[in-house]
Amino acid sequence: METGSGTDPRIGTVTLLADALGVGQRERQSLLAAADGRYQESSPESPGPGPGSSGGGAVSVPVGGAVGPVTGAASALPVLPVVPAEVSEAADHLALVVAARLRREEELRRLHDPFPLPVRWRPAPARLADHWDNICRVPVGVSAGPLELSGEVGDIAGTYLRVPSGRLVVLGQAGSGKTVLTLRFVLDMLAARTPGGAVPMIFNVGSWDPTAAPLRGWLVELLQRDQPGLAAEAPGGATLAAVLVDTGRILPVLDGFDEIAQGLHRPALETLNSLSMPLLLTSRVEEYQRAVTVVDVLTSAAVVELTDLTPDDLGGYLPRTARQVAVATEGGGTATAWDSVITALRDHDTTQPRPATAHLATVLRTPLMVSLARTVYSDSRDHDPTELLDDTRFPTPQHIEEHLLDSFVPTVYHQHPTPTHHGKRHDWDIARLRRWLGFLADDLDRQGTSDLEWWRISGRLRDSTRVLLVTGFACVASLLVDWLVFTPVHTLTSGMTFHWYVALLDGLVIGPVIGLPVGLLYLLMVVRKGKVLEPTRVRVRLLDGSGRQPGLRRKVATRFLAGALGGGIGGVGYGIARTIVMAVSPNLTLADEPAAILRGMLVDAAICSVVFGLACGLVLALAAALEAPANLTTATSPADLLAANRTTVLRLAGALSLALALALAFGGVAVTSALRAALGPVPWSLNWNVGNGLLVGLIGGLSTGLAYIVAFTAWGQWLLFTRFRLPASGRLPWAVGTFLDDAYRRGVLRQSGAVYQFRHARLQEHLAKAYRTGR
Repeated sequence: METGSGTDPRIGTVTLLADALGVGQRERQSLLAAADGRYQESSPESPGPGPGSSGGGAVSVPVGGAVGPVTGAASALPVLPVVPAEVSEAADHLALVVAARLRREEELRRLHDPFPLPVRWRPAPARLADHWDNICRVPVGVSAGPLELSGEVGDIAGTYLRVPSGRLVVLGQAGSGKTVLTLRFVLDMLAARTPGGAVPMIFNVGSWDPTAAPLRGWLVELLQRDQPGLAAEAPGGATLAAVLVDTGRILPVLDGFDEIAQGLHRPALETLNSLSMPLLLTSRVEEYQRAVTVVDVLTSAAVVELTDLTPDDLGGYLPRTARQVAVATEGGGTATAWDSVITALRDHDTTQPRPATAHLATVLRTPLMVSLARTVYSDSRDHDPTELLDDTRFPTPQHIEEHLLDSFVPTVYHQHPTPTHHGKRHDWDIARLRRWLGFLADDLDRQGTSDLEWWRISGRLRDSTRVLLVTGFACVASLLVDWLVFTPVHTLTSGMTFHWYVALLDGLVIGPVIGLPVGLLYLLMVVRKGKVLEPTRVRVRLLDGSGRQPGLRRKVATRFLAGALGGGIGGVGYGIARTIVMAVSPNLTLADEPAAILRGMLVDAAICSVVFGLACGLVLALAAALEAPANLTTATSPADLLAANRTTVLRLAGALSLALALALAFGGVAVTSALRAALGPVPWSLNWNVGNGLLVGLIGGLSTGLAYIVAFTAWGQWLLFTRFRLPASGRLPWAVGTFLDDAYRRGVLRQSGAVYQFRHARLQEHLAKAYRTGR
C-alpha cells in the first residue's frame, strides 16, 4: 500500500480504508490511533478542544419510549483524535485567517449597517428530514421527539449545536439569506473555538463533481488551493490539509447544493449519505426536494427552512438606512424616502391591495432584493423608491427584480470612487463595466461554476489557438532576445563586422528552435491532457534549507532526465540552425563540399545535444532542489495567490537562467575538452570557450525561461490569455487585477478563499444574460 521509505502509513490511506469498511466515528478514531501512535485517541474524560470538537454532553434519552424535545447536547461534533503539534498549529492559523477574511466580508456587505436583517427559519416539512431517532442518535428501541430548531440569524450556531448528529440542512429560495447565514455561522463557531478544535469553513459545493472526486479529496484540494501552505507534509506522510480533513479538524459548510451541475444531485446526495462527518448544507428548496424524492433524505440531518421577511421587518430596516429630511407638519419632525412605501406595504394586508403593492411585497421578501433596494434607493439621491409602486412601469414582480439588478452596478460605481489597495481611485465607464462584468459572468456560466479563478479566465479559446499563441510567443521572445541581446553583445566581443541580414536570419532561425519544441511540449503535456495549469504550491528557497520535500531524490532524478531530453532536442536544433547561419555569413567559412558541410552539421548537432542536455538536466534538477513547500501564510486572497505565484515563477526563472548560462559555459568546455582528449580533433565548427558558452547560455536561459513561464505556469498563462489577450479584444480592462479588486471592494464580487465569486448567483445570471443578448 505504501511505496515510500517511511514505515508510518498515510492518514489518507487509513481514511480510505475506514470509508471502505463503513465504520463509525469512534471506530475511525481507533483505526487512526492503531495506525500511528502519534494520532492517539482522545479519552472520553478529557475536555474537547472547543465547540464542535468535544464529545461531552451526551443526549440523555429514557429507554423504552418516546420523549419530548431532546436537550442537553453540549456539542454536536464527536471527540477529535489528538494530533501532532504541527497539525494543531496549522488549524489554529487557518482559523485566524478564515475569521479575518469573513469579518472583512461582513464589513464590505454592510451586514451590520445599521443592523443585520432579521433572517429567520423554522423546521422544514418532515418529508425532507431524517427520522428524529437518527438525528438524535439514540439507541435501537429508543424514540426521540422533535428538536426546537426555530431561530434568528444570531442563533444559528446554537441551533446547529442542538443537533446531536451534527448534520443540518438550511433551505431557502434564491436570495433568502443562506450564504449570509453560513457566514454568520462560521464566525460564531470560530468565536467560541478553543485551540486545536475544528475549523468551520465555507465551500461552494456547486463546483464539486461527485463522480470525479470523493468529497474528502475535493475538500483537501480546495484547502490546498486557498492555503498552499497546507500542501506541506505533516507527520505520517500526508499533507497538512489531508490530516486536517481526515481527523475532523475541518467542519465543512457546503453552500449551494442547488448549484451542482444538472444530473449530479443524485450522486452528490448518495456520497454525502455514505459519510458520517458533521456538516452544514444549504440549498434552494426545489432542487433539494427533487434530490430527496429521487434518492433519500440526507442521513441523520435535521432540516430548517428560511422564512420570508415581513412588512414590519422592512419598516424597521429600510427607513434607518436612508437619509432623514425635515417635513412641514404642525409638530415638525423628519421622514425618509421609504416612509410612504412602507406605509403602502403595511396597508397591503388590511385594505384592498394595489397590484404594484402586491408585486413589491413579493419582491422585498428576500434579503437579497432588500439589500439591492437599499443600495439603489437609500445610498443614492438619484432615485425615489416610490417609483417601485408604479404598476405601469413594473407590471410584474419580475420587472421589479430586473430593475433592481440592472440598477445595482451603475449605482455602486456612481458612488464615491473606492480606493484600491494601492491607494488609487478609479472612475470606470458604466457601459464598459457592464460589458466586462457580463463577460466574466458569461464565462463562468459556460464553465458551469461560480468560482472566478484568475488562472481560468480566458473566454472561449480553442485548443489550437492556445497552442498557436504559446508557440508564437516563444518564437517571438527567442527572436527578440537574439536580436536585442545576442547580436550586439556578440558583435562587440567578437570584433566581427555587423551584417544586418545575418542578424536577421540568426533571429529567424533561433526563434523556431526554441518556440516549436515548447509549443509541441505544451500540446502534448497540457492541451492534449485537458489540463488547466493551476498556481504552484511551492516556493523557491535560495538561502535557507528548511522545508525538505518528501521523495526529493526521485524528483531530482526525474527532473534531470526530463531536462536532458528536452535540452538534447534543443541542442540538435541549435546545431542545425548555427550551420545555416554560418552558410550565409561572410565572417564565417564552411567547407566547400556538401558532404563535409553535412558531416559538420551532424557533429555540431550531436555535441550541442550532449552539452545542452547535460546543462538543462542539471538546471532542472537544481530547480527541484530549490523548491520547498509554501509557507502557511502564503495566500489568503486571489491577489495574494497571484502575487505569490508571480514571485515564485520569476525567482525560479531568474535562478535557472543564470544556472543554465554557467552550466553551458563551463559544462560545454568540459565536454568538448573530454571529446578532444578521447577522439582527437573533430570537425566541429563551434569554437567553444567560457565566454562563448556564457553568451550562448545567457541567450538560451532567457529565451527558454520566458517560454517556460508562459507555457507551463499558471501566472504565465494568465499573462498571455487574460492579462493581454482579453483587454486587447475589449472584453476586460487593461488593469484586470485592479478591476477585480475594485469590484470586490464595491460589493459586486465576494471573496471565497483564493477565488472571487459574484455577490449572488442571481446577479451572475442577470449579467450573463444581458451580455449574451447584447443588452
